[in-house]
Amino acid sequence: MKINIFIVLFFLKTIWLSAQSKGIVVDENNLPIPYVNIWVEGENIGTTSQEDGTFIINCTEEKILVFSAIGYENQKTALNKTNQIVLKSKTLSLNEVVITTLKNSKELEIGSAKKIHHTQLSGNKPWIYAKLFPFEEIYDETPFIKKIIFFSNSEKNNAKLKIRFFQLEDSIPTNDLTDEDIIVTVKKGMRKNVIDISKYKLRIPKNGVLVGLEWLIIPENFYEFKYKDGKTKKMIVAPNYAPSLVINYSDELNSFTYSSGMWRRARKYKLNNDRPWDNKIMTPAINLILTN
Repeated sequence: MKINIFIVLFFLKTIWLSAQSKGIVVDENNLPIPYVNIWVEGENIGTTSQEDGTFIINCTEEKILVFSAIGYENQKTALNKTNQIVLKSKTLSLNEVVITTLKNSKELEIGSAKKIHHTQLSGNKPWIYAKLFPFEEIYDETPFIKKIIFFSNSEKNNAKLKIRFFQLEDSIPTNDLTDEDIIVTVKKGMRKNVIDISKYKLRIPKNGVLVGLEWLIIPENFYEFKYKDGKTKKMIVAPNYAPSLVINYSDELNSFTYSSGMWRRARKYKLNNDRPWDNKIMTPAINLILTN
């Protein structure tokens, strides 16, 4: 597997040696919430809650943590004496509820994603790596998202990944467009993944949709990544979580990452090295299939 060393070092350059804090994320009925995205605010330290809602994060207890989960309000808080975090459910307003039946008589694939041997690693962080699909008038004939296509190169079989769809307000990602987790598994090796999401009856909003792939920092995704240090020439072993995601190179400012409890829009890097990614946007390899 070919991996650009610039990408590898970007994700693995920092090793955190700090106190560990433990906690549990629950809902208002005291039921555990699995797969919650958790970050230390403003820092490159993050994790995922496990299936029983518990989590361990490398930080001291006074640090502010940012919690993000589908169907719940985002929350910023330090751990309390019980180490229990209660997330409040989001209320879906009546004007957001649309009952419709898909015709499925037309399909349109959008996006220019393709399989190449350039992948992005998670390191040991629950990044959300996302691609923006702006709205175009042609989508009026096929306004619903039927399937998502993305390319992965997983080091483990049946690695789990979360798919998220976000609204945009003033070009900033905001609310999830679904009210439940979309957890998928990917096979080992280079794969084209086609996921049917037609049951959610998602429309592309007029201001576009941001499609995110979220790494899950859970035991079944764990493996040891080995690479050679460019300066010392020594082999380095670092924790990593499958799957790796294929990335493409774009001229458009269509890529976002969520880390440290905030969204960031990707920017071009002028490296002047005549590589395919020089002065390009690193974009996750995602396409959508639309229907009517």
